[in-house]
Amino acid sequence: MTTPDLSLRLVRDVPITPEQCFEGWTVPERLMPWFCPRPWRVVDCLIDLRPGGAFATTMQSPDGVNMPNDAGCYLVVEAPHRLVWTNILGPDFKPVAIEAPGFGFVCELRFDRLPDGGTRYQATVHHVDAAGRDAHATMGFEAGWSAALDQLVEMVQATP
Repeated sequence: MTTPDLSLRLVRDVPITPEQCFEGWTVPERLMPWFCPRPWRVVDCLIDLRPGGAFATTMQSPDGVNMPNDAGCYLVVEAPHRLVWTNILGPDFKPVAIEAPGFGFVCELRFDRLPDGGTRYQATVHHVDAAGRDAHATMGFEAGWSAALDQLVEMVQATP
């Protein structure tokens, strides 16, 4: 029996260091400016950077509607090269129900140093089922995650 590929993946080489990528994902003040594609924005962020620690953001639509995000859970924290987190577990590895229209996933982020000093940025989102993968793709995974990554690079390069 063949297991279907339930993952979506974004791989890009970017002109910032693995440390800058990792900091952008793990420091609330650094994550909030870039995490969702403009004109959406993040208005609240919780990061407890440890396996079992919470990761949550609240995004706000252009018309001011907040989309609260229940806290997910970090599974792996390997500074500055790897982060793994999920929304199917809450803080301290406690299972949570996924409310419709959401979908369950595990996100693995890798930040590998390139010879030129930049980073190979790899985001792989493993979905619980094909319906979740397809819903995430339809809502714009590739375009949205690419736009957010561009915003991360822009923020890092604008910081003195």
